[in-house]
Amino acid sequence: MAKTRTTPRHRVSKAARIEFTGGRPVNCVVRDLSLTGAKIQVPTQVGVPKCFVLAIPGDGLRLPCRIAWRKEYEIGVAFE
Repeated sequence: MAKTRTTPRHRVSKAARIEFTGGRPVNCVVRDLSLTGAKIQVPTQVGVPKCFVLAIPGDGLRLPCRIAWRKEYEIGVAFE
């Protein structure tokens, strides 16, 4: 399998929130983080839009992103 990542990812466990207009925030956990994206773990994907802000309060970050892939309880995002 060819590696296509442009930046290294780091395993983390950070509490975060998916925030978007017109909906309630969804609590999640960031599992992998890089300069270009993240893998987040969610309790459900119901109502999570294609584009949102990933807020990581512990780091003071608010990162606009879009979904690159989805699995049952995981979402891969690319930062915009």
